[in-house]
Amino acid sequence: MRFGPPPLIAIDHDDYHAEFVGMLEDGRQCFLTTPFEPATGDSAGCEFVALYIFSAGGQLLEARIENLGPRATMDRQRRTALRDEWLLGLGTVHFGRIEIAPFAVERFGTTFGLVPRTPETDEDEWVVEAQPGNYMAFFEPWDSGIYDT
Repeated sequence: MRFGPPPLIAIDHDDYHAEFVGMLEDGRQCFLTTPFEPATGDSAGCEFVALYIFSAGGQLLEARIENLGPRATMDRQRRTALRDEWLLGLGTVHFGRIEIAPFAVERFGTTFGLVPRTPETDEDEWVVEAQPGNYMAFFEPWDSGIYDT
């Protein structure tokens, strides 16, 4: 078992959950994503757009998160327009690998970020999950750049 969460996690650019990861002209790193709370039982769930900006060394500098409401009633055009507006506001983005530290921020009564999950037993491994929604899970080796869904 590893004795703590990783200091940095690599995320390689892809055409799925990591479509909008990259470097800004000034060396900062960014990750624009769509976390969600799943609909379960009496809860309609919730969709979000999140833009995380990191220092060149991978430390979280800023988290912009917009609540879009339940998936069933979400305005998809608004989500796309907001995503495009936030990307445009970043200037030139060179999409590619980023290396960032795990982090967590609270918004709307929910934890967002790349959140480490403590192993439950000595045989378990550390995992870092994109929350809410656990739609990306990172395991050792932390520099692989790949994730499970």
